[in-house]
Amino acid sequence: MGGRNLGMSWFAGIVCVAVIGALLWLSLPMLPVLAQFAGDALRNVLP
Repeated sequence: MGGRNLGMSWFAGIVCVAVIGALLWLSLPMLPVLAQFAGDALRNVLP
């Protein structure tokens, strides 16, 4: 397609992947809390 620069699209893709990776890295400390919340919720729902 005309008007699209291959270099800029690669740069934007790498930046997007980096941002998603950083957000995942920052959310790692919440995994035990989320697992405990899900476990408590399942224990309360199931008899």
